[in-house]
Amino acid sequence: MIRRIDLRGAASPVDYRAAVPRAEFDVEAATHAVRPILEDVRTRGVEAIRELSQRFDGVAVDDLRVPVAVMTEALANLDPAVRAALEESVRRLRATCSAELETDVVTDLAPGARVTHRMVPVNRVGLYVPGGLAPLVSSVLMNAVPAQVAGVGSIALASPPQAEFGGLPHPNILAACALLGIEEVYAVGGAQAIAMFAYGVGECAKVDLVTGPGNIYVVTAKRLLKGEIGIDSEAGPTEIAVLADDTAVAAHVAADLISQAEHDPLAASVLVTPSERLAEEVLVELDKQVGATKHVERIRTALGGSQSGIVLVDDLEQGLAVVDAYGAEHLEIQTEDASAWAARVTNAGAIFVGPHAPVSLGDYCAGSNHVLPTGGCACHSSGLSVRAFTKSVHVIDYSRDALAEVADHVVTLAEAEDLPGHGAAVRVRFES
Repeated sequence: MIRRIDLRGAASPVDYRAAVPRAEFDVEAATHAVRPILEDVRTRGVEAIRELSQRFDGVAVDDLRVPVAVMTEALANLDPAVRAALEESVRRLRATCSAELETDVVTDLAPGARVTHRMVPVNRVGLYVPGGLAPLVSSVLMNAVPAQVAGVGSIALASPPQAEFGGLPHPNILAACALLGIEEVYAVGGAQAIAMFAYGVGECAKVDLVTGPGNIYVVTAKRLLKGEIGIDSEAGPTEIAVLADDTAVAAHVAADLISQAEHDPLAASVLVTPSERLAEEVLVELDKQVGATKHVERIRTALGGSQSGIVLVDDLEQGLAVVDAYGAEHLEIQTEDASAWAARVTNAGAIFVGPHAPVSLGDYCAGSNHVLPTGGCACHSSGLSVRAFTKSVHVIDYSRDALAEVADHVVTLAEAEDLPGHGAAVRVRFES
């Protein structure tokens, strides 16, 4: 069901990132399909979106915007247990987001010479919530709460129309929007939703930033429109890596690998361990547990793909090097002294420490965000947070005396760069 990759006893340096391959996710190859969609929406607007919804979602949508009354009704009809779970998730996420808020930083460099590093929320954002293989109601929270805490003044959300629900997004998604007070929601999916946000179509005014995960067409649209709008990341298929030793419980590890595999046939599930015994026990558990799951075929495809595997290493030091090179979206540490090993990780979207912190916890109720970098991008990128919805501005406030103190330096550097007008702009302020 899942392949083995043996890195033990490597005689020469190994490119660990290449040794644990990922699923094929060729954004560049999808551009030929996505570019015409973006142009169609740009030129024909709402009519193009209606036709694309009919083609891709199999549903005719008359009004792209979802009435507030429909969302209010969805919340009223929501299973009370689901509502309670959403409310607790929101409470915890809002607490961590509030703690992340950065305050302005004022630096006085000399009398009358002040620079303020001011944090400013983005004016308007578009949030995308997928609705393909699974209606990701949790993604509403993960995108909207940090935007709200950051102080974003205008928030729009788009999710694909569902034929099963009369051309509306999934009721749970609409209920979550109502719970959070998001009133601008559109029944639009795929690349056309990103184009709607970027260009401003119909009732949807142009946004400054788009966040949220999606399929390869959504990701491609975000890449092609970057610059027209800001984006959070180009998120590929989900992935989990587990660094584990003999202290790990095989049933736990197997269940966690399965939990990510059920997202998508392209999902990656990777176990890195120096324990041959644990590897064998996990294989047994996978055979036992997969058959009892709902999405058997999807899970078997993901676990059997080239992107998944059990990686055998000499020891935890080598294991740490492997997972750091891999840079997983989700990294679990199930080892003795897990906190110490976790503290040494530099590349991971989120790190789950010990036997009682499964990735599922982070997906819903840990208080952390589940919109995370994939495809090894954790080596340079972070997960979604309040910071994604803010930008910084330097405010320079100098008095005449403060400018006089550095005037000669400014003129000297301007002349060194052969930009005399720069120096003149300072000198003119001291001419009588």
